Amino acid sequence: MRFRTIGICFWLFSIVLAVNPVFAATCSNASLKGVFGYVHGRPGQATGASTIVGQLTSDGEGNITSASWTQAVSGGVITAGTTTGTYAISKNCSGTLSLVDEGGIQGHFNIYMNGGNKMFQMIQTDTGNNQPGFGLAEGIVTCGLSGKKLALTTTLTGVVGSNPMETVGQVTLDGKGNISGTETFANNGVISTLSVTGTYTENSSCTGTWTIIPSGGGATNFNTVVVNSGKELLLIESDNNTNTAGNAQK
Repeated sequence: MRFRTIGICFWLFSIVLAVNPVFAATCSNASLKGVFGYVHGRPGQATGASTIVGQLTSDGEGNITSASWTQAVSGGVITAGTTTGTYAISKNCSGTLSLVDEGGIQGHFNIYMNGGNKMFQMIQTDTGNNQPGFGLAEGIVTCGLSGKKLALTTTLTGVVGSNPMETVGQVTLDGKGNISGTETFANNGVISTLSVTGTYTENSSCTGTWTIIPSGGGATNFNTVVVNSGKELLLIESDNNTNTAGNAQK
């Protein structure tokens, strides 16, 4: 059995829906300003399905001034790149977002701001796509190796090769680039609970990497984006022939 690891709850919809509604809010382009982590797609779906995790910066005036992304396609090669784009937010807090040449194709989305302008829901509107997702503000945080330990619960869902893979557990980042913890893996219906070790990086831009090695297994690699004022990370596996993503929460 090939064990893949780390957890990250991909769909945060239960958390998203718990945020205060925006029924009485008045929004504008200024409502979407700052750095956001974002994710959209369908991890763990059939061959050809894709998932994207990235980070974008919006200027409050309708422009996505920069963005970086990692795309996983079931049964395919992992790709990564940078992009720019535009957006428009109406008074009722709905709007549109366009990211130019993300994954080689321009993507158009309808978006809906949540209370406090800390999060938005998104869905791709290009014909032939099933790409729901969300964006979550980076918030106030200083990223990098802080020297302080951080315990995170993790959930991951996806597919490795043609096998479904889910992982839930807990890991500790030691503040110096090392990871340790315990994860429960569901690998094509076979359940195992294993200790894990690994390493991580975190840039001042709040993007980074994780490498996780379960006991007796091989390394699994992820690209990461810090959100929610450092209380959460979005993760996507960066190993080819996978479509696996999720999150880690404090």
